[in-house]
Amino acid sequence: MARIKEIELLAPAKDADSGIAAITYGADAVYIGPEKFGARVAVGNSLSEIERLVTFAHQYHAKVYATINTIIYDNELEQALLLINDLYRVGVDAIIIQDLGILEMDLPPIPIFASTQTHNHSVERVKFLQEVGMQRVILARELSINEIKEISNSTSVDIEAFVHGAICVSYSGQCYMSHHITGRSANRGECAQPCRSTYDLIDEGGNVIVKDKHLLSPKDLNLSAHLSELINAGVTSFKVEGRLKDLEYVKNITLHYRLLLDKIIERDNGLKRASSGSVVTQFTPNPSKSYNRGFTTHFIKGRQQNLASFNTPKSIGEELGVVTFVSDNWFSITTSHQVSNDDGLCFFNQNEKLTGIKVNRVQDNRIYPLNLNGIYKGATVYRNSDRAFTRRLEQDSTQRVIGCNISVNATASQLFFAVTDEDGITTQLIVPNTFELANNTDKATKTLVAQLTKTGDTIYSISKVDITCANIPFIPISTLNGIRRDLLAKHTVARIENHPKKEIRIERNTTPLPNPTTSYRDNISNSLAQQFYLRHGANNTAQAYELSKQDTSEPQTLMTTRYCIRYEIGTCPTFQKGKPQKLFLRDNNAVYPLQFDCKQCVMLVKEPQQKNKE
Repeated sequence: MARIKEIELLAPAKDADSGIAAITYGADAVYIGPEKFGARVAVGNSLSEIERLVTFAHQYHAKVYATINTIIYDNELEQALLLINDLYRVGVDAIIIQDLGILEMDLPPIPIFASTQTHNHSVERVKFLQEVGMQRVILARELSINEIKEISNSTSVDIEAFVHGAICVSYSGQCYMSHHITGRSANRGECAQPCRSTYDLIDEGGNVIVKDKHLLSPKDLNLSAHLSELINAGVTSFKVEGRLKDLEYVKNITLHYRLLLDKIIERDNGLKRASSGSVVTQFTPNPSKSYNRGFTTHFIKGRQQNLASFNTPKSIGEELGVVTFVSDNWFSITTSHQVSNDDGLCFFNQNEKLTGIKVNRVQDNRIYPLNLNGIYKGATVYRNSDRAFTRRLEQDSTQRVIGCNISVNATASQLFFAVTDEDGITTQLIVPNTFELANNTDKATKTLVAQLTKTGDTIYSISKVDITCANIPFIPISTLNGIRRDLLAKHTVARIENHPKKEIRIERNTTPLPNPTTSYRDNISNSLAQQFYLRHGANNTAQAYELSKQDTSEPQTLMTTRYCIRYEIGTCPTFQKGKPQKLFLRDNNAVYPLQFDCKQCVMLVKEPQQKNKE
């Protein structure tokens, strides 16, 4: 019999409350950063908060993954190991790492996942990570369905892929532009996001081809329409980006993918959810109403244009319609959407700059803003703040419940109450049978059923109460309610204790590296990472960019990206019959040469030639 494949929806957790919301709205797992070594330094969490999230998650057999996905310096190695042991102690289900020096530590038996920052975009690389002990590999966002399928067919490691959220324009882990410009390293969780800044695109003679645009700023990923293809390609974990996002985003996007995945799972007997419980909701999610820069499917179907948001790095939200008339203090648009007071609208003005409008009131088809801000007939209007949608989400009563049955049996001296849940876990509560027999057995039976199915604010939904007592006792309602509370509380403890956890120890080996020659792009920042690379056959151990101080004869690569500006603007010599030419990005401080490796189909952003790295 073929093994049933578990499909995991993985959501972000800025903090414990955000993680709890994600699980309530359907996540099978969440990822969260501790106070140190997470790739989002602004959202670190204490061990006690992570433990609170773990306790909540394990009720549903949902998992919590901790991000230890920065590079680590030698003076931090001991602290990192202590943290990993503490995370294991509080019940975290796995840690996500970038620094391969961690594999040289004396680790607790906790599963290790390879972050997308470990350059996971080839069969050879994923095979290597599998062989050195990774339980899961998080693939690069740039891969196509066919490339994912090739990796999955060539390996047996668990495969995780991003399906929604912000995109790093560079291959994750291979971006040094933030550190070069500001000293804040993306590989240390401190990215200053230079990819969201404006640049001029110029040629060798200084002629401006594109002026003052966000040339490196991708739209946001949305693979809602490709989930079945990803499952068929071998993906088992579907990741939503967003550890800096608010609760509205987490709830809305998590529920959106929960409902989509549930439909797929219901149609396929070979699939099942990776955690327990069902989401009970009347809320209709809509991804376009949460923060987004416009959506792209990136490279999932191969290279395509319109990946970037040249005119703004900010959220534009959902498209409403086109302006049909502008008066002195109002305007109208063609739209099927309801616009409300206090909505935030935006449009690109005639200089292609994103401009905001606050709705003061709406009357008939007329929108009266606080200020027209230069809106014009023919402008496309977007809504990036929907007050009615936000209020509905704030007041939403979505629950996640675990299906259960309760049975009641009795002897002359004892009553036996047992609850069995959808996972087959059974808990029994024994109560002394000091009750009188019921005068009206039908009424007493109905009371038993009615009170035992009242689950209140618990995580359970009781679908059946099976009473097999030869003689029905009369139990006061208050006492019966107390029995139910005690039984379900005891069962919650049992569910947490029965949470399925993997205990994995890394067995060190000498599997050869796919490429024995290292460079700064291998991000080797400590002695244990050096030890790891030498163990696996490296013929050198180049220092990480953040530690390298020496001058080089050639400008080093600040970004390695599959996204290509030439292709984006329609001048690719390979596919679009464009003319080969030297191109540069220019900001207020420097000129960055662009190098196009057409054989590998990647673009490199190089260090400025006239400015050495400090």
